[in-house]
Amino acid sequence: MSTDNVDGPARRLTGKVVLITGAGQGIGRGIALALARDGASVALVGRTVAKCEAVVSEISAFHGTAIAMECDVADRAQIQRAVTTAAERFGGLDALINNAQSTTQGPLADVTADDVEVSMRSGPLAALWAMQAALPLLRERGGGSIVNFGSSSAINGAPLFGAYAIAKEGIRGLSRVAAREWGRYGIRVNVVVPTALSPAAEQFREEQPERFKQHVKRLPLGRMGDPETDIGRAVVALVSDDLAYLTGDTLMLTGGE
Repeated sequence: MSTDNVDGPARRLTGKVVLITGAGQGIGRGIALALARDGASVALVGRTVAKCEAVVSEISAFHGTAIAMECDVADRAQIQRAVTTAAERFGGLDALINNAQSTTQGPLADVTADDVEVSMRSGPLAALWAMQAALPLLRERGGGSIVNFGSSSAINGAPLFGAYAIAKEGIRGLSRVAAREWGRYGIRVNVVVPTALSPAAEQFREEQPERFKQHVKRLPLGRMGDPETDIGRAVVALVSDDLAYLTGDTLMLTGGE
């Protein structure tokens, strides 16, 4: 599928291949759209493949290049298969975006081992497995970019997010280690902490509109981030050469939260 008429700026990512987990909605969708608009070929991975296929249709509408794959990131074999398939389809891999995350919420005193396992398997373990699968492919390219996702809820210690915080801070630790071990291969590893209108945020807005308004008012920029233009465009910069000297760091895209 041609990318000759992709909308947007100078298409810095033409020729780049990027795999995105949790790409069927919210922030993952926004990242996929932003990357494709800048010329990248994107492999969209998610548990509900129909959602990923819908995003592929959006990308096709502006003549971008994308494929959809069903994958539960909590299953290591499925992650390996998705990474291998993307590389075979597009001839390699240049970047990996680990966006998917499942979790449960509740008081810390009530958090169970199962709650933690759900968060860990879909978060830091899934990121680790995807990174290990991507490593030889990125090395073949002479380097690349890995973008993992943290959370301000974990950094700030938000009540009821115990299991989630364990996973998200684990991802940040994993990313720092990978940045230091893999920098010799030209691989950059960074973390994005977003505040954006994700499906969870939209549900919060619908169920508790007054609390949502108060939350937005507390943000110095006075608005929630847009998944594509605020978060996705930043990921484009991380994947491109624009931030080629940034690694092992956390990019706070929280509107000042």
